[in-house]
Amino acid sequence: MLPCPYAKKCGGCSLQNLPYEEQLHLKQAKLIKLLGRFGRVDEIIGMEDPTHYRNKIQAAFRGRSGKVVSGVYQSASRRIVEVESCMLEDECAAPILKTIRKLCVNFKIRSFDLQTGQGFLRHVLIRKGFVSGEIMVVLVTTKGEFRSERSFVNELLRRHPEISTLVRNINPTDTALFLGNESHILHGEGYITDRLCGLEFRISPRSFYQVNPVQTEVLYGKAKEFAGLTGKETVIDAYCGTGTIGLTVASGAKEVIGVEVNRDAVADAIENARRNGIENAFFHAADAGEFMEAMAENGQTADVVITDPPRAGCSGKFLHSLMKLAPQRIVYVSCNPETLARDLYTLSKGGYKVRKIQPVDMFPFTSHVECAVSLERKNPNP
Repeated sequence: MLPCPYAKKCGGCSLQNLPYEEQLHLKQAKLIKLLGRFGRVDEIIGMEDPTHYRNKIQAAFRGRSGKVVSGVYQSASRRIVEVESCMLEDECAAPILKTIRKLCVNFKIRSFDLQTGQGFLRHVLIRKGFVSGEIMVVLVTTKGEFRSERSFVNELLRRHPEISTLVRNINPTDTALFLGNESHILHGEGYITDRLCGLEFRISPRSFYQVNPVQTEVLYGKAKEFAGLTGKETVIDAYCGTGTIGLTVASGAKEVIGVEVNRDAVADAIENARRNGIENAFFHAADAGEFMEAMAENGQTADVVITDPPRAGCSGKFLHSLMKLAPQRIVYVSCNPETLARDLYTLSKGGYKVRKIQPVDMFPFTSHVECAVSLERKNPNP
């Protein structure tokens, strides 16, 4: 019997039919097959408790047969599977979502219908600080008046005083589970804070922040170890997002340069550096490949480059720029072993040797797995 009653309909937890230890064995075998040609794949680091690890929850809302339901999109479709509670999500989410469903009925707030384009409430985003316990609730709506807004907000907060901040985000597009650029704070500061690797981070509705904080500390700890810092190195944090990895390693480096194309994320990174009193980390809103290319052309260099790209991996242009800059060490943090294998092949041909491969199970019960990889330049003077 599957541990989750929604497993067959939802499809999100594709490995739920396997005991957790077998899931780890399956992922280890997959990684050895994909990455074993580059070197030894160390044993995957799993979780002591692989349930309720997600600190970010997104629930789509729909009207159905006179009532309001919420849940998740079925894999590869726009059909919503009604879910009362999820074994992967933080347990704070289910009671809050239940209350919002009831309030939508009481205040006659219609859920948005993707087919007709009618309705108001699109989805709800909930984020919880793992250490701080602070909770953010984001009501993602269409444009237009939020009827009975103050009454709705007051009643939600009365029933759930644990909510630290409440935000309305407006998504005018037809894209599901998407946050628009316009937000209005309905309660609190509009953001929450949390601690990760001993540092404090501000998390706003659109901030990127890893959804499994327990395993994130493990992964970032390995990234810092692989960087081999002595306090004398210049480190580039490519695809730096809100600066989580770069700020984590800053205490061991001479200088950290974070590069990220998303200006909102860079603003968060600068604020996070200020919040933690870190003065040797600097962040730039730019394309990471172009930034490194310009450094190389100006005769500048870096000792270590840490890259944490999206699932598509690094572009050919980025890898070319990286090899042109020729850092002594590269730390590649990957969320997709297929594109990781492709990029390691390119870097191996470009003069780098894989030294360590460490998998970390960030998403138990799913097929996803993350890796931290250490590479060193074969020729010290290219």
